[in-house]
Amino acid sequence: MKEIILIKNGELALKGLNRCNFEDILIKNIRRRLKSLGEITIRKAQSAIYLEPKDESFDFEEALQRVKLIFGIAGFSRACVCEKEMEDILEKSVEYLKEPLDKVKTFKVEAKRADKRFPLTSPEICREVGGKLLSKYHHLKVDVHNPDITVFVEIRDTNAYIRAEQITGAGGLPVGTAGTASILISGGIDSPVAAWTMAKRGLRLNAIHFASPPYTSPRAEMKVKTLLSKVARYSGCINLAIVPFTKIQDEIAKNCPEDYFTLIMRRMMMRIAQKIAKDSGSLALITGESLGQVASQTLPALVTTDYVTNMPVLRPLIGMDKEEIVTISRNIDTFETSILPYEDCCTVFTPKHPKTRPTLESCEQAESGLDIDQLIEEAISETTYTYIE
Repeated sequence: MKEIILIKNGELALKGLNRCNFEDILIKNIRRRLKSLGEITIRKAQSAIYLEPKDESFDFEEALQRVKLIFGIAGFSRACVCEKEMEDILEKSVEYLKEPLDKVKTFKVEAKRADKRFPLTSPEICREVGGKLLSKYHHLKVDVHNPDITVFVEIRDTNAYIRAEQITGAGGLPVGTAGTASILISGGIDSPVAAWTMAKRGLRLNAIHFASPPYTSPRAEMKVKTLLSKVARYSGCINLAIVPFTKIQDEIAKNCPEDYFTLIMRRMMMRIAQKIAKDSGSLALITGESLGQVASQTLPALVTTDYVTNMPVLRPLIGMDKEEIVTISRNIDTFETSILPYEDCCTVFTPKHPKTRPTLESCEQAESGLDIDQLIEEAISETTYTYIE
């Protein structure tokens, strides 16, 4: 029996005349993610994508795991390809569904007749297939309200398809449909979640990390790379810029009031990040800030931070509480890495009594002892780059 992966693209169906562009990018992303598993044929029709392996060595189980993480896919399932004839549908339903049906006691059948030329109506298809399965699997009973399993029969363009339950996909929009942005990535819980959230809305990601050896260890840098590799399972490859920040922090510590340390560090980071982001083709910056979570994330503090940039700053977590953010981090498997005890440069230089209601004028006065342009130029010239897959 020929088996395919049948993919439903959900939100893309609402894109009107632009839908083809979104679907083409999604197909490109699928092809890239599955390339190492063998040759495949991919086609689109009737708001669905059909993925067919070209040889028997194709690893279906691994393909399903990878498809589950691709943004733009609402749901997917393994499906058996049938001729658009009831005899073939009935015969293959008995054989193809043997394994899942042996494990359950109740079932129901749902049919979708996208091709209205098919001679039977959807209720008639359900009766035929349900009766055939009951005649072969005597332990089964029909339960239309709360079945252990639902069998789906779809009559589509060139073929009919039989499948069991649909697997929920990652949802969102295909990565690359919304442009490129740069995430300021630390080793904490929030920024990987922010990166994942914006990739889900179709953004291709670059990343910028500020490292402060010897205040931070090489393990802190490895932690960030591990976090990005987990995000990259969803977003695709990420270009990471690692910015040396030690000299800037030392200069801040020597020349600025302690209660402004974090604010001035954030302002320096945003200045540097903007330059790197523009050079990499990013149209916006992304941060993991949540309003009021810490002193540097009060509204007055955010205003003073944003003032040094002229790029949009996207803050997808701004209205979330910590519990919501932690839930997402657990779901995308970044939480356990985020809580490893390797500090980032911000936590090392946290003042005892940080300023929570700064003004623009007070921040500019507090950092007036710094040679800002020279520090930025040196940091960017010493920035290193790596590729995260």
